[in-house]
Amino acid sequence: MAISNITEKILAAKKAQGISFADLEKLLGRDEVWIAAVIYRQATASADEAQKIVSALGLDGEMAQVLSEPNLKGSLDATVPVDPLIYRFYEIMQVYGMPLKAVIHEKFGDGIMSAIDFTLDVEKEADPKGDRVKIIMSGKFLEYKKW
Repeated sequence: MAISNITEKILAAKKAQGISFADLEKLLGRDEVWIAAVIYRQATASADEAQKIVSALGLDGEMAQVLSEPNLKGSLDATVPVDPLIYRFYEIMQVYGMPLKAVIHEKFGDGIMSAIDFTLDVEKEADPKGDRVKIIMSGKFLEYKKW
């Protein structure tokens, strides 16, 4: 997966400033995952949100304009991802994709879960056997139309 020059510059500034996504969440009042999506150019910030991000990171105003422009979404290559963390999500969909689809259709009917009217939260769950990653996805159900 190639990361854009814009994303590289923003991530370098974020690291240099010692600012976390959670810090940016407090500043913007938006979820840290959504803010990360803006930085990775998978979501579009308002002009005000973009200005707050670049100001916090010590970047110039031109960068804010870039973050507030609609962009091409979908950052993964067509090949199987090799990063171990990203690959696990690919693996989860390979193993549980069809079962999830079957259960969703059984409960809701023929349709899809929106990735536009959607939220995603990442939580850290303490466990004596080792901390766990808890991911909560919530998307509006969109029924296929008949005509």
